Amino acid sequence: MSELRLQHNRIGAIAYTLWVDGKIEERILAEEPIEYLHGAENLLPSLEDALIGREAGSQFALELSPKDGYGEYDSDAIETIDRAEFELDTADIQVGDTLDIWKEGDDDIYEEVTVLEITDTHIKLDFNHPLAGKTLTYEVEVVDVREATAEEIAAGMPASLMDEMLIDIDDPADSPQWLNHRN
Repeated sequence: MSELRLQHNRIGAIAYTLWVDGKIEERILAEEPIEYLHGAENLLPSLEDALIGREAGSQFALELSPKDGYGEYDSDAIETIDRAEFELDTADIQVGDTLDIWKEGDDDIYEEVTVLEITDTHIKLDFNHPLAGKTLTYEVEVVDVREATAEEIAAGMPASLMDEMLIDIDDPADSPQWLNHRN
């Protein structure tokens, strides 16, 4: 374990349990932590702020209101799209599925949307983050802290995330409109 503390341009490896509405939403184990580049917006800003100055072995709990998490739920973020204009094959898509779709005009940013309704003529999508409007409770452990490489700083992310992105790009199931969909 390193004695470095988290600060701008350092890589943090963290494990956490995320609780939403009294249920575990996500768990990242210390044996397989996620890495992030501090200061590069790889995490929620409020979570990243709580990590400043922490070193490997630090543990803490953090509760985030919707405004400090994924924002308030916005009913204006629901769109109905004509099925003929929707560029995905909707045959395998079901209500409740989550889709990752490219934002128009921005080649490397995608949004996670939830399918609310599918009819013969249209598809209704919710562009709110699935955790919008929710209070988030994190139990966090800092597993490791290290200096970032020049390549990681230039890329704005740790090498481990760059590797994951390359795997995703190489996957033939990916397309410009649809990265994946989850049930």
